[in-house]
Amino acid sequence: MSSVIKFGTDGWRAVIAEDYTFSNVRLVSQAVAQYLNKDVGGNAPVIIGYDTRFGSEYFAQAAAEVLAANGIKVVLTDRCTPTPAVSLAVIEQHLRGGIVITASHNPGIWNGFKYKPDYGGSASPEVIAKIEAELAGLQPGDVQRMPIEEAKSKGLVELQDVGPAYRKRLSELVDVETLKGRQGTVVYDAMFGAGIGHLPQLLSGGNLKVVEINNERNPIFPGMHAPEPIALNLRKLCETVPQAGASLGIATDGDADRVGIVDERGEFVDQLKVYALIAYYLLEVRGQRGPLVKTISQSYMVNRLGALYNVPVYETQVGFKYVGPKMMEVDAILGGEESGGFGFKGHIPERDGTLAGLVILDLVMHLGLPLSKVIQQIEEKVGKSYYKRIDLTFPAEQRSEIIERLRSNPPETLLGQKVVKFQTEDGFKYTLENDTWLLIRFSGTEPVIRIYTETDSPDKLDQMLNEGRKLAGV
Repeated sequence: MSSVIKFGTDGWRAVIAEDYTFSNVRLVSQAVAQYLNKDVGGNAPVIIGYDTRFGSEYFAQAAAEVLAANGIKVVLTDRCTPTPAVSLAVIEQHLRGGIVITASHNPGIWNGFKYKPDYGGSASPEVIAKIEAELAGLQPGDVQRMPIEEAKSKGLVELQDVGPAYRKRLSELVDVETLKGRQGTVVYDAMFGAGIGHLPQLLSGGNLKVVEINNERNPIFPGMHAPEPIALNLRKLCETVPQAGASLGIATDGDADRVGIVDERGEFVDQLKVYALIAYYLLEVRGQRGPLVKTISQSYMVNRLGALYNVPVYETQVGFKYVGPKMMEVDAILGGEESGGFGFKGHIPERDGTLAGLVILDLVMHLGLPLSKVIQQIEEKVGKSYYKRIDLTFPAEQRSEIIERLRSNPPETLLGQKVVKFQTEDGFKYTLENDTWLLIRFSGTEPVIRIYTETDSPDKLDQMLNEGRKLAGV
C-alpha cells in the first residue's frame, strides 16, 4: 500500500479516492506518529490543519485519530486554515510539529498531506526520509486508531482557531494600521481556498477598501483550472482590478502559502518580478540588510539587486524544504521560489501568501506609485527581465529516457549564444552569457515537465521554450 505514497517537493499529494484514501492518510499518519515517538520525543502536541478541499476536515480528523491512538496530543483546527497559520502555531505554541491536509495549488480532484517539523517550515529531505522509512514497513493493519470523540474525552484532541494569532502576527510584521488609513482599493482573490477572510479582516475598519472575489468554499474551484495563482487562473482578478479602480490585486492559492499579483491595469505580474518587488521593499523601503535565498528557477534580477545593495544571494533546489533551512542557516531576510512562495525573516521559515500580498500592498502605498511604475523603477536599477514557463504532460514511462537524453547531450549553444553554465542538481539548467537561462524540470507529483526561461527580450521567450521542448523531446 505504501508504495503509492511518495513525498514530493512539499508533502504527499494524490487524486482523491484513487490513491488519496482514508486508508492511505491513516498510513502516513501512523508513519508520522512513529517518527515523532522514536526520533522527536517529548510530550508537546502536534497541530493538524486543513484546507477547503473536498473532505479535508474528515481526512484531518482521521489523522488526529491515529496520532491520538499513538499517545500524541493533537491540536485540531476548528475550521479551514492557511498553511502558514499552522506553521506559525507550531512555533508560537512550541509544538512538536504540524500536519496540513492540503494539495496546495493542485486541481480540485487532488488532496495532500504536508508535515511541518518543530521549526514550522517544510520538512527537510532528512526528516522526510525518516518518515518514508517508517512508512515502508507499514500495512493498513498496523495503523492504530482512536475514535475522535474518545480522543477528545481523554484530552488527546482539542479544537482551536489559530486565525486570530496568525492575523496578530501579520499585523506586527506590516504596519497594518497605517495601511488601513490609506485611500485606495485592493482586490483580494481567495481562489476559494483557505485564505478566505484573513486579509479582509486585517484591513477592515479604515479608509482602504477591500473588494473580495472567490471568497467562499468551493472544492471544485470553478472558473479556474486549479487554485494556483498564475495568469491562467486569475482572469477574474485581472478583470476586476481595473473595474474597481484598484491599486492592485492579490491572490492566494488553495492553502494560502503562495501569492499572485495583478497590477493596476489588470496585468499579471510574474512571480520572478514579485520576488524583485519584495526584495526591493525590504532593502530600499525598510532598509534591511541580510542574505537573500532563491531557488534555481528564480530571477537573476535578485542577483543584481543583491549586488546593488551589497547582500549575498544563495541559490537552492526548488522547494521550501530547501529554501527554509537555507534561510535559517544564513539568517536570510527573504527566501523565494518561482511558484509564488516567499518566506520572511522574523516570521516562519516557510511561504506565506497573505504576508507577501500585504508587503506588495505596503510597497505601493508607501511609494505612492502605481505598481507598474514601481516595477519600472526597479528595472531602471537592475535592468529588464522577461519570464515564461510552460507545463507539458508526458507518458510517465518515458521519464528515464527523457532524463538520460537531457543528461547526456547538453548543448554548447542556444539561439546562437554560448552556454556558460550547465546545472543538473535540480533538473537541467542552461545559463547563457547575458543571464538568459533555460530550465527543464520534472514535477514531483504529476507526469509533467516544466520548462522555464528568463531572457533579456520578450521576443526570445517562445524561442527559448521551443529549444527546451526540442531538448526534452516533448
